This record gives sequence, C-alpha cells and structure tokens, in this order.
Amino acid sequence: MIPRDLEDKLHNALKNMPVVALVGPRQVGKTTLALQIVQDNIRKKSSYLDLELDTDLSKLSDTEGYLKLFKNQLLIIDEVQRKPDLFRVLRGLVDIRKRAGEKAGQFLLLGSASRDLLQQSSETLAGRIRYLELSPFSVMETYKNDPLGFNPLKLWFRGGFPDSYLATTDDESWEWRSDFISSYVERDIPLMGPQVSATRMKTFWSMLAHYHGQQIVLSEIGKSLEVSHTTIRSYLDILTDFYMVRQVQPWAGNTKKRLIKSPKIYLRDTGILHKLLNISDFDSLLGHPVVGASWEGFVAENIIVNLSNKWRYSYYRTTTQTEIDLVLEGPGSQVWAIEIKRSAAPTIRKTFHTACEDIGATRKFVVYSGMERFPMPEKTEAIGLIDFLKLIKALDTPTT
Repeated sequence: MIPRDLEDKLHNALKNMPVVALVGPRQVGKTTLALQIVQDNIRKKSSYLDLELDTDLSKLSDTEGYLKLFKNQLLIIDEVQRKPDLFRVLRGLVDIRKRAGEKAGQFLLLGSASRDLLQQSSETLAGRIRYLELSPFSVMETYKNDPLGFNPLKLWFRGGFPDSYLATTDDESWEWRSDFISSYVERDIPLMGPQVSATRMKTFWSMLAHYHGQQIVLSEIGKSLEVSHTTIRSYLDILTDFYMVRQVQPWAGNTKKRLIKSPKIYLRDTGILHKLLNISDFDSLLGHPVVGASWEGFVAENIIVNLSNKWRYSYYRTTTQTEIDLVLEGPGSQVWAIEIKRSAAPTIRKTFHTACEDIGATRKFVVYSGMERFPMPEKTEAIGLIDFLKLIKALDTPTT
C-alpha cells in the first residue's frame, strides 16, 4: 500500500470536526484510506455502511432511528450520495450530540461525486463538516514510497488510479482503464443522477481528450454530436463534477490586454487520457501530437492537487497568444508564473516574460522533466517537478 499524503489531514479533521466528507472519483482508494486510518489512528469504536449494497441501504429506511444506534462511535458511510436526505438528519444528530459533549469524529462520509454531495450538505451541515478530496496517486506520493525506484514516466503513462498504476503489466493497466471508462459511462454516472446516453457520453469524453490543455468551443463539439452547446456544457460539468475533468479558469486580474475568457480543459488523469486517445504504449505516446499537452496536464494536475487552500490557480492567455501555463497566487501577495516544458533542456519564449510583466509575477519558474535546479535568463528558475512540489510544501508548513 502506498501511503497517502491526505492521511494526516484526514486524521486531524476527524479530531476537530463532527462530520468529515472524503470525496473523489471511484476506485481512487477512499474506502481503503478511511478504514486504514480508523484502524491505525482513531481510538474509538467504528462501524462501516456501504450504500451501494441494498442490504446496507435498506437499514436507512428509518434513518434517524438507525443512526441513533451509533452514539459515541464513528460511523463511516460509503457512497453517501445515494441517500441525499441523509444530511438533514445528520445535522440534527450532530447538534444533539454536541450539547451532550460529543463534538468530533461522529461521521465520515465517502462520496464519488461532488455536485450532489455539496448541494445537499452546503446548507444543512454548514459549520459542521469539512471536505477533503482524495485524488489518484500523485508524483510526491509515489516518490516518497520508493525514492530510489521512482519512475515519473510510469505514473505519467499509466495515470494515478491505484489499480492502473500498480498493475503487473502495461497491458493489464490498459485493460483496467478500458473497464473503468466503460463502467463510468454505463453505470456510475447514471447511478449518481445524470441520465445521459452512455454512447454519447463516451464519444464526448473521447472528443474532449483531443482538446486536452486547450480551450474548447462548445458549439463545435455540439455540432458534431448533434446537440446544443448548452447540452455540451452540461456534459462537461458532469465530467468535472465526477472528478474526470479539471477546468482551469483564466487569470482574473487587471490588465489592458484582451484576454481569453474561457477555461482551459485538462483530463485529470493522464492514464485515462491516453486510453481515450488509444495510446497503448509509451513509444506511441512519445510520437503522438498530444505528448506536450499530456505532459503539461500531468505537471499542472500534480501541482494543483498539492496546493493548500491558501493558493489560487489560473492560466493567462491573451488573444495574441501571450501566455503562462499556470499562475499561482499565494500568501504574502505572491504571484508565481509557471511554464511547463517536457524537454530536459528547456527554453523560454520572450512572450512568457511579457506575460509575467502583465500579471506582476513575483517569481518565474520553468518546471521541466529534469532533476537539476538552475537559473535561466531574466530571473527565471528551471526546476524539476519534485523540487517544485517540495518548495510549495515548505511554504505551506507553519514555522515554529
């Protein structure tokens, strides 16, 4: 088992909040992490309920009566979005127990979709719940698990879903990703609410892969699928809400330049991206037109998932193609401009420095595929992904 970076945050949340929601895509390891941390760190009796099982779901026919049986226990409820009226009951129980002196570690909710979970709980459990998102394996997690045998190219090619990354062969990883995509569009997405044709959603998902790292024109995709641009927007939101797609918003600061206003689209897991593009081996990836965008998305996603909530992220692009791949705005009015390069000998275009002046960048980085850290012209620093993530972590770690 590869230890997850979220473990300490989850443990801390359970010590301080009555309800904790651990959300993320299916098959990412939420249940494994929840059961592991309860076994190792929580000195409290716990019980587990999986709402995908009809037998467990039926136990909540009298939700309030059943939940009252678990006083002074931690109850883990998996696939909680299957029971949306649960949150109203949880609020009452939390408030009753708080008056009785039981404050933290009452309920750990696991959910595979963000939209329903957030909508149902944002009002009813405000101030009583903390959300944590578990993503597929990150570069830092795999690096810390085996520093000497660390291979970022394997993670980039296969993606970070545990069963894909840890598969015994590339072929087995490929088969797992194929099954995952089919299951998601045929069963998981419809089961969690949206009623969309599985064939149409899979086609849309595959088309979206060709826009990886770009802004999409909704009307163009809608014309291809013979649906309206508003329908395409809803499809995009579904995949975003189910943690398959990340929409990086454009930089929103003040400038006289004409900016691109639409979000940049990334498929969050590059293993899924490569499967949708039918890239079945690493050599094919290196020769594919998407290779640069794939690497950019891989690096960007690893940076974003390692940011604390003290940071905001965006991208910068003008109508004249002056751009910055990733803009990070953090504590102390820091504005970091990040150029992502796959080359081991990166170069920078002049337009990058122009864009940095536009946004008032306080630091400039080129995050590249090498391991060395060295200065580049115009106060820019080349840095490997691992060292860059360590830099962010150090800034977010409180000093004593």
